Amino acid sequence: MKNFKRVIAVIMIAAMMLCTFAACGGNEASKEKVIFIGSTGPLTGDASSYGISVKNGAELAVKEINAAGGLNGIQLKFDMKDDKATAEDAATGYDALMDEGMQISIGSVTSGSCESFAAKSVADNLFFITPSASAANVIADRPNGFRICFGDPDQGILAAQSLTKTYKNIGCIYDTSDPYSSGIYDAFSAEMKNLNVDFLTQKFDAENKKDFSTQVEALKGCDVIFLPIYYTEAGLIAKACVAKGCNAVIYGSDGLDGVADQIDATVTNTIQYITPFDVNSTEPATANFVKAYKDAYGSAPDQFAADGYDAIYVIYNAMKAANITDADIEPSALCDAVVKAITDKSFSYTGATGTLSWDVSGACNKSLQVVTLEK
Repeated sequence: MKNFKRVIAVIMIAAMMLCTFAACGGNEASKEKVIFIGSTGPLTGDASSYGISVKNGAELAVKEINAAGGLNGIQLKFDMKDDKATAEDAATGYDALMDEGMQISIGSVTSGSCESFAAKSVADNLFFITPSASAANVIADRPNGFRICFGDPDQGILAAQSLTKTYKNIGCIYDTSDPYSSGIYDAFSAEMKNLNVDFLTQKFDAENKKDFSTQVEALKGCDVIFLPIYYTEAGLIAKACVAKGCNAVIYGSDGLDGVADQIDATVTNTIQYITPFDVNSTEPATANFVKAYKDAYGSAPDQFAADGYDAIYVIYNAMKAANITDADIEPSALCDAVVKAITDKSFSYTGATGTLSWDVSGACNKSLQVVTLEK
């Protein structure tokens, strides 16, 4: 009887082990194939509007792509770590994403953070295409680095050429402590010198960016004030214009996208800014994105949401052009394949921010436009 029980026990143990192995094999077989796209951006803090918008746009694109079957049957996974728009947190976020298996990236949202992120990506040969980090050094001499947005010099040069055609008395306020602002200002200043046009300059830094009454008073007689800065400070400057009776046109770089939420009806100054994205465009790709975004989030998208959306679709289309079929592909191999695809002369993508193409510099070729804020 004891031998019989022992035989039964052995059979039961064997059966349990067989079921365990079968279950494990079943889980492995049914494991979802995923390519992991990582990013960092400011999800909290003064620049959080940018990070949240990019995140929303990117997540919308990932959802659409996955719903349509993904990339050759492979689903896309996206995660953005909060870098609070600081280089230190961007570096920490990069390390965390790599530990979690990041294979490709849309980099960081702001220029200072993306410089930190990009510097670490070189050693891993990780492909990134930042939606909105416009400083020249972010992609300079980095074969793995690309961007969706315009570079800072492009905006500075365009602003100088545009403003000198329309206005005589031109002023400028910029942030000496911010690479984005300083980069655009340097290009603007150089182009103004080339055009032999004088202008007035005021500045501020990270320690002094709450009260702009002095700067506005100094530029009170200007016809236009160029602001190569972010929307938070631009909103304060617009309010200072009201307090000082300054009626100058406020003309900004793409960082002003979001300024509408920083002002009220007391601000009567005309506000314009450079952007590749017009939320009221009737172009099919743009209009379809705007509708999808409103349906998903209940509000209209800004340029940063559009940039995030396009960044994901560019990665998807480049991987598709490279015929990526291995979900476990290493970041370096994926980078080499995607760089080859995206820099091919036949590659282009038409999305929310226009028709885009790239060369080995990583800079994006597309058309600029100027939007007037509707109050």
